[in-house]
This record gives sequence, C-alpha cells and structure tokens, in this order.
Amino acid sequence: MTQALIVIDVQNDFCPGGALAVAGGDEIVAGINALMADFATVILTQDWHPAGHSSFASSHPGKAPFEMTEMPYGPQVLWPDHCVQGTPGAAFHDGLETTRADAIIRKGMNPAIDSYSAFFENDHETPTGLDGYLRTRGIDALTMVGLATDFCVNFSAVDAARLGYDVSVRRDLCRAIDLDGSLDAALAGMCEAGVTLV
Repeated sequence: MTQALIVIDVQNDFCPGGALAVAGGDEIVAGINALMADFATVILTQDWHPAGHSSFASSHPGKAPFEMTEMPYGPQVLWPDHCVQGTPGAAFHDGLETTRADAIIRKGMNPAIDSYSAFFENDHETPTGLDGYLRTRGIDALTMVGLATDFCVNFSAVDAARLGYDVSVRRDLCRAIDLDGSLDAALAGMCEAGVTLV
C-alpha cells in the first residue's frame, strides 16, 4: 500500500491560548514532525473560515459558543470565532514542519457550511478535493494525526474509511475537545467504521 500522513488542523486557534484551544494541542507537534520522516507523502489540512461564518456563535444572536443549532444540513455546534482566514489564529503552529507538506487542503471556506472532515463539508456531499488528490497519487493507506480527535480527526477518518482507504489514527498524536462525551462517541464511531486506533 502507498501511504500518506494526514496532519489535521494543527493551527494556533486550536492550541493553548487560541480561540478554540484544545487542551495539550501543542504537545503533539514534535511527535508529528518526527513521524513525517516515515512518510513519502505528507498532507496538511487547515480550517480556513471567512469572517462571520455560519458556524460561529457570534453569527446567531442570542446563542452562545458550544450551543447547538439546526442548519439545512443537520445539527451544528456553534463555535467561538476561530481560524478566520489570514489571521494569526488560522496559521499553523510555529513549530509544525510545514515545509514537509506535499499539499495543504483548506476547508470551511463556504460561509454557509461548516467542514470538519478533510474530505467533505458537513453536508457530507461537497468534496474538498483531497480524495481526488490521493487517488491520482495512488495512495490507499492513511495515517491521521492532529486536532481534534473527536471532531475533525474523527470525521476525516470515518469519511476516509467509507471511501475505501486503510485508515489508522495515532491517538498519542491527537488531542480532543471532549464536548459532552464526544470523545467516547467518536472513538466508538471510528472503530465501527473500520478505522484502526493506534
């Protein structure tokens, strides 16, 4: 199998001090950099929202971050404003070896649809282009690391497994938000989809 490392959303806003900080989000950077040496292909994903994105609580008067709302594509967590295009918070963590990346996949750019997965926006239909890139490169096995285990890593891994890739998630090189039991649910869902948790 031809393998690729998918590094998911290791950005300042998801690290301590960021707008949507994941506890210990910066602790995985050195390990991810070391793991890159084992892969011929490294792909980074980057949350890249326009200002006023529909997934931001600030776009819904009377709503607070982490409340739920209903979108045309289904239930949506409302987040603090984060990873706004061109801001320091949207930049990759300074310690991440971005020069190793063969490609950077930006997601969440459509103001009306959030995008957790590296493969599809949250309508589960609109592709990011990653699947096509991997297939034209002949890649069929993926190892995933990054932030956050229970959201973007989870959705990316499950989508990849459904698309027919052999998928592993390195839990030691991920960190979770764990919103109301979301981590346990994500781990169970990944196992059910055939993802290997390492």
